[in-house]
Amino acid sequence: MTRRTGTGAGAGVGTRTATVVGAGIGGLATAIGLRRAGWRVTVLERRTELERYGAAFGIHPTAQAALDRLGVQAALRDHAVPYRDARIRTPDGRVLARLPLERIEEKAGRPELLISRPYLVDALLAGLDAFGDVPVKLGEAVTEVSALAAGSDLVVGADGIRSAVRTARFGDRSGPREVGTVAWIGIAGFESTVHGETWGSGRFFGLTPVEPGRTNWYATVPGATTADELRASFAGWHDPIPRILDATDPDTWIRYEMRHLYPALPSFVSGDASVGHVALVGDAAHAMTPNLGQGACTAILDADALARADALARAVAVAPPGAAGLAAALRAYDRERRRSAQRTAFASRTLHRFMSTERTRLRNGAVRLLPG
Repeated sequence: MTRRTGTGAGAGVGTRTATVVGAGIGGLATAIGLRRAGWRVTVLERRTELERYGAAFGIHPTAQAALDRLGVQAALRDHAVPYRDARIRTPDGRVLARLPLERIEEKAGRPELLISRPYLVDALLAGLDAFGDVPVKLGEAVTEVSALAAGSDLVVGADGIRSAVRTARFGDRSGPREVGTVAWIGIAGFESTVHGETWGSGRFFGLTPVEPGRTNWYATVPGATTADELRASFAGWHDPIPRILDATDPDTWIRYEMRHLYPALPSFVSGDASVGHVALVGDAAHAMTPNLGQGACTAILDADALARADALARAVAVAPPGAAGLAAALRAYDRERRRSAQRTAFASRTLHRFMSTERTRLRNGAVRLLPG
């Protein structure tokens, strides 16, 4: 099934071609960036429907600026809510520290924002539809990456932590690794005035705004496999945590094993012209635990950086850029994004260990030393 709407002008005869594998946040943003840079783009997605479950994404100001450059800032203006006044608490409600949201806003001149996944996905699809010539082919499972590379100037692996593109081009040394923690996420049908995270012994619970009248929540509990077990694990915690769980239909809860990509990749790109050019973005390149809330942000920054690297290579080329120009653009993309994204992934994994420790006295004492 192919999803394509709009009546925009074509990319032009002789334009370079890109196949983006994966229609998540990173894949759709990459398709927009490359199309804006003049590429002819096709998006392949193995699912028959795009993921639209309602978890909230945190969008850091740097990722907001990238969305501005991609031309989809209207989604943030119309649907995002600012994230302010969030705190780290103990299960009895005592405040340990404030999250550094005010410092982020002061430095960037704009606040951290939260937006539900469906709104961001729809905004990115609308950005593609505006061109009118970018097919999003659903139900297209990629099994032969070499065939794609033979038919495209560039293949972009945006196909998640179990990326077929990454495995085909970079092997299976780097792959999904469980961190031993089960995560739950959901959205309650009432608006909490308490935001932030509550850290207990080996478990934690987070509350964020997502849109008027609703509250986004996430939690981890070792060994909890049912909704009743999750509720029991937080029954004695401060208000409104028990009420949040009671107000959320368990049929809408999402449960998943937390994983990250390990070991870190030595490169996000493969520039061997003899077998085709490949770039990885998002979870395919650097899947991380969700503790820093940076998964969507890093994918958006990847997409923006890849498009800008190509534009720069075209601008400095003496002749129309061919394979050499594309290889240079991919190297520039890798230099800009790999170390930054991998540092973020490492920091998120480290924070997970810190938050989930059972040595709470030592951890809480360290948190109290954080600037207010």
